[in-house]
Amino acid sequence: MSDVQRYLLKVDEDKDGAQRIAEETAQSLVSKSKSLIDVVQSLGEYINAEDASIRSKAVTYLSQVISALPNTTLSRQQVQVLCQFLCDRIEDGGAVGGLRKLQSLGRFNKEMAIMTFRALVEHFQDLMIRPHAQRLQILELLNDLMLNHRGPLKSLGDDAIVGITDLVSGEKDPRSLMIIFSVLQVIMVEWDIAAKAETLFDSAFCYFPITFRPPPDDPYRITAQDLKNRLRGCISASSHFAPFAFPQLLEKLDSTSPNVKKDVLQTLTACTTSYNVTAVSNWSITLWDSLKYEILNVQEEDLAEDSLVTLQAIATTLGRDLTSTSQTTHLARYLKPITNECKEELQAPQHKKAKPAGQILSSLAASSSVALFMIVKAIVPPLLTIYQDVDSIASQKALLEVLVQIFNAAVLRDEAFKVVRSSGDAEHPLVPFKDRLFELFSQALMSSPSEEVTFRIVALKGLLRLCQVRNYLQISEIGMVVQYLDEIVLAEDPSGREDVKDEAIQALVEISNSKHHLIMDITFPAFMANLPDQSTKDQTDYVVTLEGLARLSVEKSISDTLIRRLLSKLETVLQNDGQGSYARALLSTIDYVLSRRDLPSDSNLSSYHERIVVTYVCKAASASVGSGPQALVEAATLEILGRLVGRIVCALDEHKRQSVAIETYTLFAQEGMLFKPVLYRQDIPEEQRRMMILSTWILASVSQAADALYTMADDVGFDSLLDELTRLALVETIPMIRHYVLKQIALLVNRSSTSKGLSDALRVMYKPFEAAQIFPTTSIDVTPIVFWIAKALLLRLSHTQEVLDHALGLLSDTICGSASARGFGLLLAPDEIISKQYGANIRLLAKQKVFSICAPRIAADFRAAEASVKPNYLIALSGILKDVPTEVAMTEIATLLPLLLQSLDLPDQEVKAATIESLAVISQESPTAVEGHMSSLANRLLQAASKPAENIARVRFNALRCLQIFPGRVKDSVLLPYRAGLIKGILPVLDDAKRHVRKMAVECRATWTNMDEPDQDT
Repeated sequence: MSDVQRYLLKVDEDKDGAQRIAEETAQSLVSKSKSLIDVVQSLGEYINAEDASIRSKAVTYLSQVISALPNTTLSRQQVQVLCQFLCDRIEDGGAVGGLRKLQSLGRFNKEMAIMTFRALVEHFQDLMIRPHAQRLQILELLNDLMLNHRGPLKSLGDDAIVGITDLVSGEKDPRSLMIIFSVLQVIMVEWDIAAKAETLFDSAFCYFPITFRPPPDDPYRITAQDLKNRLRGCISASSHFAPFAFPQLLEKLDSTSPNVKKDVLQTLTACTTSYNVTAVSNWSITLWDSLKYEILNVQEEDLAEDSLVTLQAIATTLGRDLTSTSQTTHLARYLKPITNECKEELQAPQHKKAKPAGQILSSLAASSSVALFMIVKAIVPPLLTIYQDVDSIASQKALLEVLVQIFNAAVLRDEAFKVVRSSGDAEHPLVPFKDRLFELFSQALMSSPSEEVTFRIVALKGLLRLCQVRNYLQISEIGMVVQYLDEIVLAEDPSGREDVKDEAIQALVEISNSKHHLIMDITFPAFMANLPDQSTKDQTDYVVTLEGLARLSVEKSISDTLIRRLLSKLETVLQNDGQGSYARALLSTIDYVLSRRDLPSDSNLSSYHERIVVTYVCKAASASVGSGPQALVEAATLEILGRLVGRIVCALDEHKRQSVAIETYTLFAQEGMLFKPVLYRQDIPEEQRRMMILSTWILASVSQAADALYTMADDVGFDSLLDELTRLALVETIPMIRHYVLKQIALLVNRSSTSKGLSDALRVMYKPFEAAQIFPTTSIDVTPIVFWIAKALLLRLSHTQEVLDHALGLLSDTICGSASARGFGLLLAPDEIISKQYGANIRLLAKQKVFSICAPRIAADFRAAEASVKPNYLIALSGILKDVPTEVAMTEIATLLPLLLQSLDLPDQEVKAATIESLAVISQESPTAVEGHMSSLANRLLQAASKPAENIARVRFNALRCLQIFPGRVKDSVLLPYRAGLIKGILPVLDDAKRHVRKMAVECRATWTNMDEPDQDT
């Protein structure tokens, strides 16, 4: 039995097996055990059979044999013969694969390419009625010819264009369309298409607009946007298309579909950007007449924005390489009717069309320096005249906004200085109006009533933009603006004027980027003079000043000066026994400034070490025994100081961190000071116990440098220190101090480098009372110690199974089960101190490992647990889930979803809110998972959203957000039974006391109301 006979018997039932037979034949040709003539002759009776399917299979066999051959096997003559053979039988099917292989060979010449192309064109009617897969092969062959043999096809001229447009007509498959648009774009860009421009345009535009929506799980990942971009490239490829593209696109702009209109506008932008100046100029006024409606009568904001982009693209094209402001240019003829109409609209500044008119002018002015010049000349004089004639603040504000928009364009177009006017002078277009504009905006900012917040903000932005126009205002004038801004921040009554102050600070920041010497000379002295040397309990004016100074410290020279002056001010405040809140504000400002610095490479790092770390830690220790400023002993101050110290110490080199580590508990106490370390002492006053806050930050920041250096006694080991810290945690009554002691325990355990250290940690975790040598009483909650140690071990994946078995076992305990359940929320939660930043040992897969153990165990134990402790498991699950990556949680979703639904019935608001957040993620990532639970899920979420007396705002908001996710993701057939009830049930939530809940209720209800309407293409 010949190979072809075996192939024909196999191909219908086993395509892979048939392919292997063809490959065996190809191998025989390579080894020369068979000749090509033998293979072709073996096809004889099948290639001429009356049955078309047999002929097609025979040709397919030959094509697969050819495709399996190495590129150098066939001679030029053989390639010629095979090409002719396959072209003659192209209508039988199966020949395309062989031709694709042949055209890729180096011996495939110009004549063969033309022969293949003509075969495609002559049989296009037969080829185009074939199934999608075969049509795709034909188009891929055409694409191959265009890639590898473009010259021969191009030599056919208009015949090739007509043939290709015939081949690509009437296609719907997205894969085929991507190829078609690519082929057409090459022809449109590279070939002479003048005689066939309309034919080519029609072959592409017949597919506009694209309404394709990819099916779910589309393996080809072709989106509607991909198709739109390719088609847009075709329509905008040649200026020859202008007479056909513009009228047809403008006609489709009348569509009622926002998505179609958006597509039209974006395509118009592509065309006006790509076409030549003449083509765009011929249609520019027509385009303006059509587009202005979308802007001046705005109905959809995004459509108005797209229309502005198109108008700007027209002006950009018409102003390309233009330096003359002559009124005879294409750009001048385009701008003249626009500026005239916008001037008319601005005669009534409060009219709804005035604002979009200003947006039009700003958009056009930003297109080129010449456009800016023309628009300023045409618009600014009448605007100044109108401003003088209007009385109302609202009208003045509207006019100032237009001017600010023009200033924005001027800032973008600094090259406006290069414009040459028809008179031959070179000058910035705003120069003739400088004095008037500066006076006008200065008066609006500084002389207007303080109640006119929005008006003053517009004026402030105008002055800022004038300062940013290059070489426009003199240094003295910019300095005057800086003084105005300083006065707003420092001198004005802050009540109800925070918006103006905030804008003023931001303006100073922007000015400092280019004129930082003005900030140093004017703003810094004024701001520092405004900081008091001490403050009363109710005085908070310094907050705004410090905020301003912090935000201004962008430049290194500014921030260096600021830190020096703030440290001096802090010293003065402490000497005057100022309020702790003021000291905290100063420390927080210093910390914020340093957070934006690259401290390890900072030349002042050693100074920060001495002036902040050593000096203020020592002062705090001294103050704790009554020998220093009491502001430094307040817990909140120590926390901020500790954070600042930690930031600096982390940046120190290893040697200096080693020296700091020695002072972890001694806190740089000098000889003769009354302060003694807290460890191993009894009955310590609270002020001294607060020093453990500083010790924790130091311990965190010194990282591994602190090995065996934690205490003042050389013979104190890890186990003794751990036991002592456990004792302190158990006896401490102040929550904040206890919290920091627990963090110290976690730091020690997490960083332990010995197996004995880990064994000691497990010992303490199992029996904290015995470790601390304290008689156990039920009045002391030991669970925080257990779970902080567990956190430290789990993050480094040490004894993971053992630790989790112990923690999970506590959930069934009737005494500590509830507290233990909340402890699970601590295990994987991010922590500022137990973090990579402070050298914590955190393994990459820690969260995945913990979840993979906990999730199935919690689900199983929940089912077997007594009713009284079941809530513990739900709370524990919620605590774990909130910090687990979504993709990890989804692996156990079938097991956990029933438990999450029951968690919605718990009274704990934080648990409920976290559970709903988890359900929202599940609904987005795996909507099929919630379909079987939709009844209980919809009812529970509606109850959570509609009962403000029982649920906090976060729960209500999350419930509505989760409900809003369902339409569009969960099948409509699943949702429709609940639609009417939910729409009605959400109605009372529209009157919720919280604004953001009401807003979400409106959006959620609208989503459910519209869920059965067909989606627009996006």
